Amino acid sequence: MNMKELDCRGQACPQPVLITRSFLVDHKDAEDFRILVDNRAAAENVKRFLENAGFGCVLEEAGTDFLIVSRSGLPEAVPEIRESEKQEGGKRRILVLLTADRIGDGDVVLGAALMKNFILTLKELGDDLWRIVCLNGGVRLAVKESPVLTALKELEEEGVDVLVCGTCLEHYGLTEEKAVGSTTNMLDIVTGCGVADKVISF
Repeated sequence: MNMKELDCRGQACPQPVLITRSFLVDHKDAEDFRILVDNRAAAENVKRFLENAGFGCVLEEAGTDFLIVSRSGLPEAVPEIRESEKQEGGKRRILVLLTADRIGDGDVVLGAALMKNFILTLKELGDDLWRIVCLNGGVRLAVKESPVLTALKELEEEGVDVLVCGTCLEHYGLTEEKAVGSTTNMLDIVTGCGVADKVISF
């Protein structure tokens, strides 16, 4: 059987995911396919997208590139909203968007302390806290030496979805330092903001 291949090398986020989604819509009869990307963030994003869409796939290194291979066939339709994004039991979905590792533009030390206290207090939102998204400088909150790493891990263990921007990790050279959450892309972020009942942004 002829395996279809998408070459997404050189494509900026979220293009590899969007190209993959378009491919799935246009090739409903495909059984075996693979996607080639040139950075780990894109590879993790594509793999996560396929898994959320119901595909079994493996991630392989191909020299300096990455190959995501699926042999599980295509579902009847690519879901627009993942099952985990559907509202359950009437709960509100609060999405917290963290765009920096501190709060405010004043004193740096004070701003970092405020962000730490904010994250430590997020548990007070209870079951309504649905998702935390870290992007731009906020990805520093999800790395190994982060002062709030333990708090974020505890929230994740309690069922909060923690997503970390892959493009931002690549930009800051922190891809290998990520220690909590799943690598995400702008498609996931926009979709999440769209289905959230409330977005809190810092």
